[in-house]
Parts: sequence; structure tokens; C-alpha cells
Amino acid sequence: MTEQPYTPSAGRYEGGMTYRRCGRSGVLLPSVSLGLWQNFGADRPYSRSRDMILHAFDRGIVSFDLANNYGVPYGSAEETFGRVMKSALHPYRDELFIATKAGYDMWPGPYGNWGSRKYLTASLDQSLRRMNLDYVDLFYSHRYDPSTPLEETLQALVDIVRRGKALYVGISRWPLEAMRTAVEYLRSHDTPCLAFQDRLNLLDRAPEKSGMTSFLEEEGVGLTVFSPLAQGLLTSRYLDGIPADSRIRAGSHLDESALTPELMRRIVRLNEVAAARGESLARMAVAWVLARRDVSSVIVGCSSSGQLDDTLMAVGSMPFTAAELELIDSI
Repeated sequence: MTEQPYTPSAGRYEGGMTYRRCGRSGVLLPSVSLGLWQNFGADRPYSRSRDMILHAFDRGIVSFDLANNYGVPYGSAEETFGRVMKSALHPYRDELFIATKAGYDMWPGPYGNWGSRKYLTASLDQSLRRMNLDYVDLFYSHRYDPSTPLEETLQALVDIVRRGKALYVGISRWPLEAMRTAVEYLRSHDTPCLAFQDRLNLLDRAPEKSGMTSFLEEEGVGLTVFSPLAQGLLTSRYLDGIPADSRIRAGSHLDESALTPELMRRIVRLNEVAAARGESLARMAVAWVLARRDVSSVIVGCSSSGQLDDTLMAVGSMPFTAAELELIDSI
């Protein structure tokens, strides 16, 4: 089927999207980036995925977050993005900031997982072919590998930049002490760490509690945040029980046992705060992440362009009062 020609919105940078400095770098990221972890694989209609990607660009979202094994089957989210890149977005490549990652299982055998030089290098080369790109803007080590020397993983990142396969490198979800080593090593090899990616939301503040967010701010490393809605828990979907078509019922990464009475109590109380603000729980949850000065961009997913528009309403959300933040912190 022939794809319709695409002309981006002339007002894509005038629609309310804001852009934030990523650490102490020259990079500005949109407050909201689009993540292609779910809903963009070969198991979903390509036309819908294309529409969502192009709609995001029309709304000023220039940052797209992928990984080698995103999609069903693995790699198919990158293939979807590559198809859109070739057919519609190629003329606008210099307006885009595209990130991918490697670290989790991707292909069989000893070289398709973890953090070796061989795996990271081969994985990125494969990702570039799938996405129809000569380079990515940001390449992350997606997983801490306790069995591979950190120097091997980090030097692979340095060499990837030197080969021109990525403009910047980042780290995703490494423990704090390993991250200290990474920041020092990369900086000493003239390839400073641009960003650290981790989960952060109203129900999970692990990076803050571990001291990671303070470290990143001190070192000038940007923080990109995923799962601001806690995989749907911070929405209205679970306020009246578990829907039959929910992620929990579908057997995804959410486990029904995690939805304890205590967690439900917290979600209900957070929803009450959101209602008092005149917002949905989902909008408040994203707005809370965006209200943090240490966040460079929040990565959101979507299953429709309309859902993405609803999420983007958080960019213009009213500021939190000190009393609201204190109440949220107590929940």
C-alpha cells in the first residue's frame, strides 16, 4: 500500500511544547519524548504507529526513544520507526533526536545480551539498519553487566562515538557506584555521559532515594524519565478494580499481586489530590515529573494520537503549591 505524502505542521514549534537543557550540554530535549517500547511493534497496525509518530512530531516532539528489543518481535519497533523515517521523516532528520539502547536479550547465543564490546557494537549496527539511519543521536548502555569489566563496556561507548555511529552516549539504570565510574571514565575519554535514564513517578522514587538524582545534578548529567504513569497504575483505570482489558489481565510486565490494598489506598488518595486540582490522575502524575528541575525529558508511550494529546496537556499544567507537594510527599 502506498503511504500518503507527509508535510509536517508549520506550527510544530509553536504549539506549547517546551524544551529543556539536558544536563550541562548543548542539547535541548522536548519536555515530553515519545517512547516506542509498546504499541509500535509488528503486532500492531503499521498505519496507526505511523500516525502516532507523525502526530508527535507535529506537536513538537522531536525526541524518540527506542531500544533494540522493543516491539513484538524484538527489533520491530525500530523497523516501524525506520519505515516512517524512510517514507516521511527523512527530510527532517536534523530536527530529530533519536535514541536507542542495548543491554537486554536480543538474539541467541553468548553475544546477544549484556554489555560486551561485541554485543553493544553489533547491536547498534543492527539498530541503524532497522531504522534507516547513519547514526543515532544518543546510544545508551541499557543494563549494568556485573560480569563484564566496566572499562570494556565504557570504552565500547567511547569508540561508538568515535566511529560516528552516535553523537552522544548515556547510561540506563546502572547502580550509583557503577555510574560514578562511568561518568569519570567517559569524561576522561572526551565522551561525557549526556543522560541517565531511569523510572521515576509518584509511586517509585528510587533514583531520588538512592542519591542518583543528586549525583546527576552535581555532575551535569541529564535525567530522562520513563514510566511516569507506573505502567497505567497512575490513571483512572484501576480505581474501581482491574479491567478485563488491562495490562495486568493481559499478563504484561504488571503483576496483579503488586496491586496491594496499600498501593490502591495511595492511588485513590493521589486521585483525590488530582481532582482537587481539576486534573485527571494521569495528567497530574506527568505534571509532577515535569515539575522537577532535574528532569530533562519525560518519556511517554501512547496507544493513540488522542491519548498522546491528553498526556501533552500536562506540559501546560498549573504549578504545584507547596501544600500540594507536601501532601503528595506524605502519600
